[in-house]
Amino acid sequence: METHAYAIELTGTVDESHQLNLDSPLPIKGPQRVRVIVMYSPEDEPDENEWMHAASINPAFLWLSEPEEDIYTLTDGKPYHDEV
Repeated sequence: METHAYAIELTGTVDESHQLNLDSPLPIKGPQRVRVIVMYSPEDEPDENEWMHAASINPAFLWLSEPEEDIYTLTDGKPYHDEV
């Protein structure tokens, strides 16, 4: 018998009692058992802006500023407009 597992990504908050509170209801009819995988970032982990700054000053990426790497212009490609 073949079984399928589906994944849904939602956000939530863990409260002082270590309980997970989701920001929105699950789109699943219940009651039924589910498996939960929790992904989180430790508080001391850099945020996206800190990562971008670190990458911008890292000498490992200096080659990106070499003239032969500058192969694109503002007129290359087509603009993407999200219609949400």
